[in-house]
Formats: sequence, C-alpha cells, structure tokens
Amino acid sequence: MTTATTVRLATRGSDLALRQAATVTETLEARGYTVEIVEVETTGDQIRDELIHRLGKTGAFVRSLDEQVVEGEVDAAVHSMKDVPTEQPDELVVAGVPQRESPDDVLVTPDGATVEELPDGATVGTSSLRRKAQLLAERPDLDVQPLRGNVDTRIEKLLAPTLQAEHEERSEAEKERKESVDDEEYEFPYEQDVETWFDGLTEIERQALGREVETAYDAVVLARAGLERAGLLHHVEYQSLPTGTFIPAPGQGALAVTATDGEFAQELNDALDHPRSRAETTVERTVLDELGGGCVAPLGVHAILQGSVIRTTVRVLDQAGEQEVTATRDLSADRHVDDARAFAADLAQQGAADLIEQAKRAGEGGDAATAQGAGDE
Repeated sequence: MTTATTVRLATRGSDLALRQAATVTETLEARGYTVEIVEVETTGDQIRDELIHRLGKTGAFVRSLDEQVVEGEVDAAVHSMKDVPTEQPDELVVAGVPQRESPDDVLVTPDGATVEELPDGATVGTSSLRRKAQLLAERPDLDVQPLRGNVDTRIEKLLAPTLQAEHEERSEAEKERKESVDDEEYEFPYEQDVETWFDGLTEIERQALGREVETAYDAVVLARAGLERAGLLHHVEYQSLPTGTFIPAPGQGALAVTATDGEFAQELNDALDHPRSRAETTVERTVLDELGGGCVAPLGVHAILQGSVIRTTVRVLDQAGEQEVTATRDLSADRHVDDARAFAADLAQQGAADLIEQAKRAGEGGDAATAQGAGDE
C-alpha cells in the first residue's frame, strides 16, 4: 500500500474523462486505496475551437495532467491511451494499462446507414486525419468536415438537423389539424402529437433539438469505446467499421495511468495492469514512435495477441486517401518491442516515411483539415 492515505488521481473534467477515471477509481478502491479525483483543465480544453494539429506538439489533452504528476501535485493521471505522446519526461511512466475495450471505429448516422449506403457527397464529421483519409480511400466523393467537442456534443451535432426538421413538420401538422378541426376529411399524419413525441425523446435527442446547426452532418465517425464509456452506444444508430480496413489509432480503446517512476508506479502496475492490453498497445505505440507519425499523419496500427505472436496491421495514407502503405506481420510476443521497431523500419523504407513527411509539410502549411487525436474518443 502507498504511504499516502489518499491517491490523488488527475483527470480532465469532461464527462467521458470522469467516467474513465471512475473505472480506475473503482479498481483501486477494490484494492484498498482511497482515491481523490482532481480535475485539471488542459490546453486542448482551453482552445475548444482550434483543431488539434494547430495546438502544438502531440499531447494537447495530456501535458497539463502529467505536469501535475511530475510536480507532485497529484499521484497519478488517467488518459485515453491514444492521446498520450510516445515521448514522455524521463521520470514519468505509464504505470498501468487497464483491460482495453474495443478499438473499433463506428459510423454513427440518424438511420444506421453503412459507409456504402451514404448518399453521394455525404457530409461526414471527424476530428481525425486517419479517419478522414480512410473514409476517402473508400468513398472519394464524401465531404469530410472537422468535428470537435465531447462525445455528447458530436452526437447532438449529428442528430440536430433531422430532429429539428421532424419537429417542424410535426408542429406544422399540429397547426393544420387545429385549423381543420371541423374538416372531417383531414387526416393527421402522425400517431402522436408534438408534446407526446417530445416526451419520448432521449435526453441527448432533446439537447440536439435545441442546438444551433452550423454544419449538417450525414454521419460522424467515433471510437466505439468512447460511446460505450459515455453510455451512448445503445442510444444511437451505428455501424462498426471493419478493423481490417479502418485501422484504429495506436492505443485506441485503452486507458493509460501515468505516474512518476518508482515504488508507487509499481503498486499501480500490480493493481491495474492488464498484460495483454499492455503488450498490444506497446506494439502499436512502438510502431507509431518509430514512424514518427504523431498526430499529424493518417496512420493506423492494430495489434492482436494470438498465442505466441502479436498480429499487427499498419496502414499509412496520404491525406486524400489516394496513396497508402499497408502491411500485416506476426511479431514474436517474446520480443515484440524489437520486432515492432523492425516492422516500422521496413514500412518506412516501403514509402510510409514519405507519406508521413508529406503530411507533416501539409500540417505546417496549414492545409491539414483534421487531426489524429481529439481528446475525447
């Protein structure tokens, strides 16, 4: 047990971040720790209207929390693994990687349409260069537009136009019915009146109904894990995107608990670490680190432990989704870090390094439209 009577655990203040911190808290409390949640505002939270790639180095949603850890203001911090930079201060370690949830991306639409079923020129919202490039590789006609905000906000932005249009139609029909009260031939086109319909909406649908529409999205792409943690997965229409094509971001679906290197970090490791999740995310982050993609390149890495090997798929694209380097390799579980580095080096020689450099130049020139990570899933 740590010498501290209470473990001070830093987190962002968003609903999703607090839910993630709560899962870590539950595990620690089950091991006998007392946990105090400390909310910290990050650079990414402060500049809400700025796209991630313009916030500076990778880690816009991470650095402020980890600074508190290094300075001793808190004992540990909880992050979405995909937001954690591969380059960390020497004294800081990822002490715990809890069991990973699904790394899949999902396409969320008002009616559950698939990527193939989206109308020509459909507007799709995402804050990820990777997701944008992968979508355009499948459907070059799509209009992929930036999308910021927490998970709830993104869903509200998607649902708002459809719900507002339906509300207007229902209200107009209600008005016609009242004006035609003596007309026996008038047939009200709905089974419910507006008030009953509104009462049947979910809370997020009601919030969407009152949201000002800036961009009418036909679909948005989000991480399945983020929807699950936010408790929204069963309140939206979605299609899981196949990980064989839509390769997730390195570490997507996993949490990372950081602490200063030492005895307490080992205690956290003993309490929180899930060996399989640790091995898979280590491979993914090693490939990312070796290729140097950071948050500026459309790069996906997905590793799955299968017996004595870790099957790893990497997909690097240009921003338009027109060029790519993709490969799958079985890495030895016993030497997965070295094998991951060798795999990344081979991919770099095959053209991945050129695509990443191209993406970096585009980002420096201000041409990049979206970014890899977005703080919230």
